[in-house]
Amino acid sequence: MAEPQPPVMADVAKLAGVSHQTVSRVLNDHRNVRPETRSRVLAAIEELGYRPNSAARTLVTRKSQTLGVVSFDTTLYGPASMLYGIEQAARSANYFVSIASLRSIDRGSLLDAVGRLRDQAVEGIVVIAPQTPVAGALAVAASGVPLVGVACGASENVPTVGIDQRGGGELVTRHLLERGHRTVHHVAGPLDWLDAVGRLEGWRAELKRAGAPVPEPEQGDWSAESGYAAGRRLAADPEVTAVFCANDHMALGLLRAFHEAGRSVPGDVSVAGFDDIPETTFFQPPLTTVRQDFGELGRLSLGLLVDRLADGGSGPPQHVELPPTLIIRESTR
Repeated sequence: MAEPQPPVMADVAKLAGVSHQTVSRVLNDHRNVRPETRSRVLAAIEELGYRPNSAARTLVTRKSQTLGVVSFDTTLYGPASMLYGIEQAARSANYFVSIASLRSIDRGSLLDAVGRLRDQAVEGIVVIAPQTPVAGALAVAASGVPLVGVACGASENVPTVGIDQRGGGELVTRHLLERGHRTVHHVAGPLDWLDAVGRLEGWRAELKRAGAPVPEPEQGDWSAESGYAAGRRLAADPEVTAVFCANDHMALGLLRAFHEAGRSVPGDVSVAGFDDIPETTFFQPPLTTVRQDFGELGRLSLGLLVDRLADGGSGPPQHVELPPTLIIRESTR
C-alpha cells in the first residue's frame, strides 16, 4: 500500500477556499492579506499538517531564514553555552540555524566553514572564535556575507559581542584580596585562548593595583586534571592562601589536590573559579566563581547580525562587551 503523500500548497488553498497566491502571501507574512483570510489559511495549514518547502521559498523570496554558526569543541562549557544561547535567540527571531563545527582552529578551517555555510544560502553567520589563530581571519571571512564574531576580541571590520574577561579576573581577584589574603595565586587557561589571556591580565592588574606580590601563574589546559596537577604544586607551599582558577573544571581538580594534602578550603585556602557551571553548587565546598550571561550573549550577537542584514553591512561595526557577575559561595568564606 502506497504511503499517503504529504499535503501541498494547493491542498491548503482548497481547504481554506483561497487562491494558491494567497497561501503564499500568508506563508511569507505579506501585509496585503485580510486578518480573517490569514486566520483561515493558518487554520488549514494546522489541520493538514502542511510544511512549506523551504527551498522553493528561498527561490521566490531570496531569503532562506537560515543563519550559520561556526563553532568548535562544544564539550567545553563556555562555547557550548554560547552556541545554545545563539540557537535560542535565533529560534525566537524565527530563524533556522545551520552549524559548522571545527575540529581544528586555524584560518583555513574557519574560511572553509564559512564557505560551506554560504553554499547553504545562509543569510548571515555568527562565528564563535575565542582562540587567537581565528580572530585575525574574521575580516577575511566576512567578505561577501554579514558576519558577527562572538568571544573573539574587537575586530576593526566585524561586529563583535563578548564578555569582559579582564574585568572578571579583576573582580574575583579583588574579592580574594578583600578577604585579607596577602596575594592571590592563579591557575591560567591555555594562552592561545583570548578568555584565558583576559582573565590572566585582570588577575595581574588587580594585584598590581593593590600593591600585592604577583606570583608566577600555574599553567592549565581547562581540564580538572590540569587543575589537580597545579593544586598539588600549590598545596606544597604553605604560603599559598588564595587561588583563582581560570575555569571551574580546573578549580574542581585543585580542590581535590588540596583535600588530599590536608589543606582545608576555605579554612586554610580560599579558592575561586570562572564560568559558574551548573555543578559548582555541588562542589565541596560550593565554589565562588564568575558567572557569564551566555543567554544575553546569544541574544545580542543575533541582534547585531539581524541589524547587519538590515543595513546591508554598510554601517560601522558595533562592539558590545557584557559585564560578568561574581557569585560568592562557601569556598571563599
